[in-house]
Amino acid sequence: MRFEWTYQGQERLLVRTFLRHQGISKKLLAKIKFQGGKIFVNQTEQNVLFSLNTRDMVTVVIPDEEPHETLLADDVPIEIVFEDQHVLVVNKPAGIASIPAQYHPRGTMANRVKAYYVAQNYSDQVVHVVTRLDRDTSGLMLFAKHGFAHAKLDQELQQKRFIKKYQALVSGTITGLQDHDTIALPIGRDLSSLIKRQVIETGQQAETEYWLAKRDADCALVDIQLHTGRTHQIRVHFSAIGCPLLGDELYGGAMDLGIERQALHCYALSFIHPFSGERIALELPLAPDMAKIANKI
Repeated sequence: MRFEWTYQGQERLLVRTFLRHQGISKKLLAKIKFQGGKIFVNQTEQNVLFSLNTRDMVTVVIPDEEPHETLLADDVPIEIVFEDQHVLVVNKPAGIASIPAQYHPRGTMANRVKAYYVAQNYSDQVVHVVTRLDRDTSGLMLFAKHGFAHAKLDQELQQKRFIKKYQALVSGTITGLQDHDTIALPIGRDLSSLIKRQVIETGQQAETEYWLAKRDADCALVDIQLHTGRTHQIRVHFSAIGCPLLGDELYGGAMDLGIERQALHCYALSFIHPFSGERIALELPLAPDMAKIANKI
């Protein structure tokens, strides 16, 4: 894959420093050097110690990635929401894990995306997961299509420039829900369980902002934006205020209102494209099982 930039600075600058400013890490530079990549300045091959002058054109050729043989391909169709040569966004169904586990090597979105890459005969077939969702959460899931895009998107995540919004169906003491509020309660491990989390003073700071969309006597639909990314954060926070998610048996959610998985859907995802600089804003309607209940409220 080929990338080009023009150096706009006035002072001489090493290629190595310039490429670091473009998001190319030491690891990626080593890959370019030792695995068949190239660096050109004004169409002449150079190394990272070459000094740039203003308006020099720098071209980097990054070698294709070798596929991970350990990731199996599941030939199951995927619903593509957005795709270009750098990123892929899909609609993950509920009940499908994001990535394989040691004793469950297939049946995940990563396996399905691998099969899609193979079918498309993409030169880079390594699956880079940028945003994950819990097995029973549906909605938008982002993949990078090569390692350089993954590194730049990870930087954006660390800088909290991603916007992810969810919709959830909750029950319980829904009369206590505000039209708009933020739940700010620390979350830590529940020592009685291998997977469960709880609100606990010694936990990590966590903030969940929500807006009440509609409610009736039994349940409510809420729009949610996370300001931190703790494990099970939405599920733990709404359980803690007496409004667990429908179908969320682990955190006390109602199991008799027509849904048997945590009623949580990632409906909006917004991020800065790693190369164009454009903000990509994507939305999805509610998953059918949630929409069926929400439409009755």
